[in-house]
Amino acid sequence: MKTKLLRVTGVLVIIMLIAIPVMAQDNFPEPEDDIPIDGGITLLLVAGAGYGAKKLKEKRRK
Repeated sequence: MKTKLLRVTGVLVIIMLIAIPVMAQDNFPEPEDDIPIDGGITLLLVAGAGYGAKKLKEKRRK
């Protein structure tokens, strides 16, 4: 259990160290047209809900 906690903590520290330089980059021009991402996210949520419902239904049959 302790080694798992150390691994997870190490991974989180590495991710945080990688994210710091990424947040510092602010020299990109603003996009001219905003692209809506609502349709894709909705599609992924519906697919995930359907998959979860299928797995629950299969689990109840056993």
